[in-house]
Amino acid sequence: MAQRTGFFRNAVGALVEARQRQVNRYVNGALLMLDDETLKTHGYDRNELKKQGGAYYMF
Repeated sequence: MAQRTGFFRNAVGALVEARQRQVNRYVNGALLMLDDETLKTHGYDRNELKKQGGAYYMF
């Protein structure tokens, strides 16, 4: 018998997922401000970061 998750657990899970997406966009935006050589040195690709989306503000 599968265990059901409660309303609050689902709500908190959805909130955490939404916040994680927001943080990822923020970090990508910050990374996109770096020059190509620095990104390459740290293992990032500018085109891949652009595909994932970016935002320059937290809220």
